[in-house]
Amino acid sequence: MAPLANREILNAFQEALREWKCDGYVVWLQRPGEWLRQNLDNQDIRSISRMMHEYVESGGEIDQVIERRERWRDQHEFHYDFRFAISGRKIYIETVLDVSSTGPTVTVVNMHDE
Repeated sequence: MAPLANREILNAFQEALREWKCDGYVVWLQRPGEWLRQNLDNQDIRSISRMMHEYVESGGEIDQVIERRERWRDQHEFHYDFRFAISGRKIYIETVLDVSSTGPTVTVVNMHDE
C-alpha cells in the first residue's frame, strides 16, 4: 500500500466526492451498502459519502493499491482505500475510480471494520 501521490487522481477523487449530495458521483455497490445498514446505526450512504469528502478535503490519505485479485485486475489497475473512524470504529472503505468524459465516479465496492 502506498498513499496516493498522483495529483491528477487525487483531483478526480476530490471532484467526485465534492458532489456527494448528488446521485451518480459516489456509487455504492450492494454489498458495502448492506454492511453499512447492518453495522453502523444512524449512518447511511450519503452520510458516509460526506465523511469521505471531508476526510479527503482535510488532508486524509487514500491508499492506492495495485489490483491483483483475478476477478478485478482486468477491470481496474488500482483500487483505493480509505481508513478512518466512524462512530468510534476504525472503518475500511475500498473504492475504485472511473474517469470518463462526463467526469469522475467513485464506486464503493467494500466496507468493513479494519
